[in-house]
Amino acid sequence: MRRRAEANLIELRRRHSIRKFSDKPVAREIIEQCILAAASAPSGANHQPWHFVAISSPDVKAAIRCEAEALEQSFYQGRAGEEWLDALKPLGTNANKAYLERAPWLIAVFSQKRGGVDEGDNKTNYYVHESVGIATGFLIQALHHAGLGTLTHTPKPMSFLSKICGRDNDVDRPYMLIVAGYPDQDATVPDHALKKKSLEQVASFL
Repeated sequence: MRRRAEANLIELRRRHSIRKFSDKPVAREIIEQCILAAASAPSGANHQPWHFVAISSPDVKAAIRCEAEALEQSFYQGRAGEEWLDALKPLGTNANKAYLERAPWLIAVFSQKRGGVDEGDNKTNYYVHESVGIATGFLIQALHHAGLGTLTHTPKPMSFLSKICGRDNDVDRPYMLIVAGYPDQDATVPDHALKKKSLEQVASFL
């Protein structure tokens, strides 16, 4: 068990967010398996309050980039506030989101306030934010395990994703956009992103 735990830690320490993706195709079957892994996550009352929209269409990706960059422009022009922008400087981020078109897949994650276990249910879902957060973590891990690079993207507001993806915003609320694909040849990881807190900083044992 210890060897397995150590091997898992080593694998996950290799995972880093990237912002330069290759346009090399990724088979749909791989994305399907990763989404099924995400959908195996625990959830409040087992209602599974999530929906994943996997996007490979160049037209849809272009529409998402257009909307996202418009929001990012206002973000970097001051809407974020000086402290937030200062925190982002070591990562070298900016309003240019070319990866939204270049990466072979975008996966829009939606949360659902109502639903249930069975098709057609319209019951209250419980611990929605927590449940979808766990499922998203499962998805990122699955994509990494499959050999793909990822990036989490959360433009605010994200309501445009509902429209572009054909989802009812009153039912499916955009939660996160996951960019997935192979790293480009010149993809790098900023030194700042390599700084991880120690066990003593992140955990207590009672």
